[in-house]
Amino acid sequence: MAVSALRTEIINVKKILIGIIFLSFIGAAGAALAAGIGDQAGSETYSDPLAPFNEKMFWINLKLDKYIMRPVATGYADVLPEDVRRHIGNFWDNVGVIPRFANNLFQLKMVPAGTEVSRFLINSTLGGAGFFDVADPWFGLKEHDEDFGLTMGHYGVPMGPYLVLPFYGPSSIRDALGRAADGAMNPMSYTLPWYISLPAQAGATAASAINYRSLNLQLFEDVDRYAVDLYGAVQDGYIQRRRKREAENTF
Repeated sequence: MAVSALRTEIINVKKILIGIIFLSFIGAAGAALAAGIGDQAGSETYSDPLAPFNEKMFWINLKLDKYIMRPVATGYADVLPEDVRRHIGNFWDNVGVIPRFANNLFQLKMVPAGTEVSRFLINSTLGGAGFFDVADPWFGLKEHDEDFGLTMGHYGVPMGPYLVLPFYGPSSIRDALGRAADGAMNPMSYTLPWYISLPAQAGATAASAINYRSLNLQLFEDVDRYAVDLYGAVQDGYIQRRRKREAENTF
């Protein structure tokens, strides 16, 4: 009986972990799609050799957001006021300091790298564990958001073909590799056993994504209005945004 009860508990834990990981992936898709729509500009045609895969994955991600992520985020928004959710967003932004610091350092941007450390220390103390961003208004220390995809671009690595990632949304071959590198910078990845670090990171990703989606509920309200070429609009927004960031990072 004891063995049977233990097996049941293990199965229940596995189900919970799978649910957390799945929800974190859905949340990332919603955030990425929201960013793509929010950044769209004039239409432009791009080479898209992976289009058959990309288009299918894009619509799968959109459906997952519509039927899973948005209802969860809407319920979350009904419970927490917008100001509270924005402070929670500040907290998740603050704990994501390591990739920003590291990639500024990799690009030899010493001052921005130092600024990221200063922001983290100030917001983690005076800002109440990061729930309040006081480093910018009080000290003029603005965030310098960099990722490993931009670092590779800084050193001449091209974006490569456009790629829609399962759950995570618009990307490119280079940026997908960069996302993996940034994820590996999380201290939990190499300081904790996988069965602790994996659910912890998935839970954090899910919580952050739900919070972000709850602050951007209206972005998909008029989705039918974009249905003629929603895929192209998100692709255009993503590529233009990344090109702009690359131009800012040139030597």
